[in-house]
Amino acid sequence: MNAIRILSIPFAVLITIASCSKPQAPVNPQQMTVPVVVRKVLQKDMPVQIKAVGSVEALSSVMVKPQISGLLEKVQFQEGQTVKKGELLFTIDPRPFQAELAKAEANLTKDIAQAKTARGLTERYENLVKKDYVTQEQYDQVRTNAEAFEASVDADRAAVQNAKLQLNYCTIRSPIDGRTGNLKVHAGNVVKVNDTEMVEINQTDPVYVTFAVPEENLADIRKHNAEGKLKVIASDKSGADPVTGDLTFIDNGVDLNTGTILLKATFQNSQNVLWPGEFANVTLTLTTRPNAIVVPSQAVETGQEGQYVFVVKPDMTAEVRPVTVGATVAEETIIEKGVQPGETVVTDGQLRLLPGSKVEFKSGEAAL
Repeated sequence: MNAIRILSIPFAVLITIASCSKPQAPVNPQQMTVPVVVRKVLQKDMPVQIKAVGSVEALSSVMVKPQISGLLEKVQFQEGQTVKKGELLFTIDPRPFQAELAKAEANLTKDIAQAKTARGLTERYENLVKKDYVTQEQYDQVRTNAEAFEASVDADRAAVQNAKLQLNYCTIRSPIDGRTGNLKVHAGNVVKVNDTEMVEINQTDPVYVTFAVPEENLADIRKHNAEGKLKVIASDKSGADPVTGDLTFIDNGVDLNTGTILLKATFQNSQNVLWPGEFANVTLTLTTRPNAIVVPSQAVETGQEGQYVFVVKPDMTAEVRPVTVGATVAEETIIEKGVQPGETVVTDGQLRLLPGSKVEFKSGEAAL
């Protein structure tokens, strides 16, 4: 009897606990209020753009080499310095070339004197041959000598000019405006004519940005470029300090390996925002599309049946709206079909939404 009582007590407790529990109705997600961030659908003019990654190129690049051989006497600049066209860069020891110039000038002076004497003698022999005091053969010989001295004078003048030119090559000046690179020689080095690399100068203002776009864009680029210079925006990888330039070059053929067309844009670069050799983010603006319907890009979601947005209806419920998406520009997306200006779309909180869900705007957020 005692054993039966002991077993029946837990059983009675279980019955009591079960009778006290009440079944709970399942929660309908559509009846939950979901906090969301929203924005209005806008209608405005939007640029039609092509984005690419390009590389910065110097407008011109010159490797400075000597035009004479000799001892480098002095370097007149600091590497990395910006220099102007005609600014003195290097000085080669001029003494050997000064000596050559002095020698050439001395030869010229001597031959001028001899030529003068020969001309006078020729004039006298010309009168004497007419009077038969000298033979024609003697006259011809004197005249030939005079002509030889005249030729020597011409050669000497050319030698003097060449010696002056060689002496002038002792001072090496910048051929362009630009920024100097790594210095490859130093004072005391012996440099060799047209062989020794001394310093490279890059012209960086203005500067080129070279980039490639798919060949299917070529027709639109040529069409709009014929209407006026197309504008190009470029910035470094950080996106800071974008600069605006003009499209100045379209290559004369499509690259068969990549299916792209090479383009170049020219930028004023007085602040050295763009640096030769670096990669740049490039945006080419073809035209402006008037009265485009625009939503924030974060409002557009992608599902199994395509792209869609959540539209907030006047009764504060969410509606799924399939959309046809156009171009995206600066975090805004053009909607070709699906929404109308003035409607409200959800930009944050979509993951908790279902069709018909009730929504509320987050604190501090409003349907702008």
